[in-house]
Amino acid sequence: MAFEPEIPPIQVHLCVKGGKEAIAFYEKAFDAVETFEQMAEDGVRVLHANLAMFGSEVMLHDEFPEFGADVLSPLTRGGAGLTVNINLKLPGEVDAAVERAVSAGAKVIMQPDDMFWGARYAKIQDPFGHVWAFNAPLGAQAGSADA
Repeated sequence: MAFEPEIPPIQVHLCVKGGKEAIAFYEKAFDAVETFEQMAEDGVRVLHANLAMFGSEVMLHDEFPEFGADVLSPLTRGGAGLTVNINLKLPGEVDAAVERAVSAGAKVIMQPDDMFWGARYAKIQDPFGHVWAFNAPLGAQAGSADA
């Protein structure tokens, strides 16, 4: 179903080249679960898909340049126009997320490191041109009050 009972107040809607391949990547890299898919009339492109990941939901669709050039993939535009930031609970989860994404085919833009703002932080770029950042508070320890 495209509309669940509790829709997040802000939701990312990614445009990609190769929707089915992108879904497979996000399933492998981010443990995403596809909760909805509608293919386009051409039977090749994804008109709309919902992916549950990181306790939220991301929407995804293939490019449809025949309907205008207002939304195109980063590969067509020559780079990402934003970073999808994933807030994790524990610093070690940042390293694990990056390792998993890289093993699925992402490239590291910024290695995991402890940042001046008190977080473990890293950035990757997926094979579809989207940039993802992973962020977790450094003070968080498993089982602590601030985890």
